[in-house]
Amino acid sequence: MSAASFVVSTDAARLDVDLIHDFLSNHSYWAPGISRELVERSIRHSLCFGVYALDGQQVGFARVISDRATFAYLCDVFVLDAYRGQGLSKLLMRHITEHPELQGLRRWLLGTRDAHSLYAQFGFTPLASPPRFMENAKLDPYRPA
Repeated sequence: MSAASFVVSTDAARLDVDLIHDFLSNHSYWAPGISRELVERSIRHSLCFGVYALDGQQVGFARVISDRATFAYLCDVFVLDAYRGQGLSKLLMRHITEHPELQGLRRWLLGTRDAHSLYAQFGFTPLASPPRFMENAKLDPYRPA
């Protein structure tokens, strides 16, 4: 299959929350153990993008947290293993970066361990001024103590 056999949608009613939760909780390096309730809450408060096969099956996902005026944080981006290598990440990123509500933003931010070359194709670069940025990171926040 090619990327032409898939569609991207921001219709929240189409999202397969079970699939999204399973991937994030059990297969991602950034959110292991995240609860379904937190996934549901994060979806409710974000602009979400689903990638769907023509039969309606969801095969990818991304979430954008934004004021839709000046700033956006891109996160939880994934394509299921069985569908990788078909250009779906690029299809998804094109839809995200071309979305009408996300135009003219002053800054986009994301974190990645292994997809730098994908995001570079869409204008992302390493931080120009790392000392200006700070974080308050919780290590392993989704695992019970």
